[in-house]
Amino acid sequence: MNIDNQILFFLSAIGVFNSVILGFYFLFFKRNKEISDLFLGLLLLALSTRIGKSVFYNFNPQLSKTYLQIGLSACFFIGPLLYFFVRSILQNLNYSFAKYSLIFLMIAISVFGFLLPYKENPELWRRIIYYFINTQWFIFIVLSIYEARQIFRKLVTYRNQISYQETWVLSVIGGVFAIWLSYSLSRYTSYISGALTFSFSFYISFLLIYYAKNKTLISVISKEKYINKIDEKLVKEIQEKINILFETKKIYTNPDLTLSILAKELSIRPQLLSQFINANLNKSFTQFINEYRIDEAKRLLKESTQLKIDAVGFESRFNSSSTFYSSFKKITGTTPSNYQKT
Repeated sequence: MNIDNQILFFLSAIGVFNSVILGFYFLFFKRNKEISDLFLGLLLLALSTRIGKSVFYNFNPQLSKTYLQIGLSACFFIGPLLYFFVRSILQNLNYSFAKYSLIFLMIAISVFGFLLPYKENPELWRRIIYYFINTQWFIFIVLSIYEARQIFRKLVTYRNQISYQETWVLSVIGGVFAIWLSYSLSRYTSYISGALTFSFSFYISFLLIYYAKNKTLISVISKEKYINKIDEKLVKEIQEKINILFETKKIYTNPDLTLSILAKELSIRPQLLSQFINANLNKSFTQFINEYRIDEAKRLLKESTQLKIDAVGFESRFNSSSTFYSSFKKITGTTPSNYQKT
């Protein structure tokens, strides 16, 4: 292998190596694991298996057909794992359905691979199975984008308000889509382009996530270090203004309400309003507004029983059902349907 190929091998394989390490970290070593960590770890391992197959096959075309079959089989899991990861981050996942879906998929792929192995049916796997894999992969990317549509909308309108968790969703979807696109166009480019795209996407994603984490940390620290406290008299005035504004205009029903818009309505500086909410109420702006929206939802659940639960969420001006359900449970400790029943 000449020096050019050695460099190419290194650049394409380094992402795979680090992805395997990170996948095992999320699955077995991360403290305070959440459901989303499980799906992310499995997704990284599935991608690593698929990309690893490409790397070794590109530099060793005589690679065992069994490993080629394993690499392609891993592709069946990439789309579903991405979709379940996104829904778990958005707290809109039926874990039992996800678990049994993956078990069923594993059994189906194992049986199919046993009956029609790659080494005996190479053309079937290279053509029909490969086409089916890419189609299934793309469908789940579209479904994931649809689930995260509010985050993508925020990326266009309120980019500075994107949270650490939302950065994870955008980065993972973007990376998986870039890899899918690279493999889909491999007939026009190079087969190793998918592996290079994976390495590039892997490091770009984690740079973005690292930046978002630091930005969130700085934001939290800044909330805790206001130099001057607000005078008690001014605190009462701001609270009275908020009470009057929220009762007369119900401004919290504006789905695009921001701190700046609310401060303008109250005729106070945004910095002063931010300090009042963070330091005096000990809440974030989102939590502050959502509490009013949840109160509105609770009223609708009691008085408008003919409305469906999702309709109540939209009437309360939540941008998505997943945000409504997660916010309702976080604030009330129960789900909207259980609240309505009791």
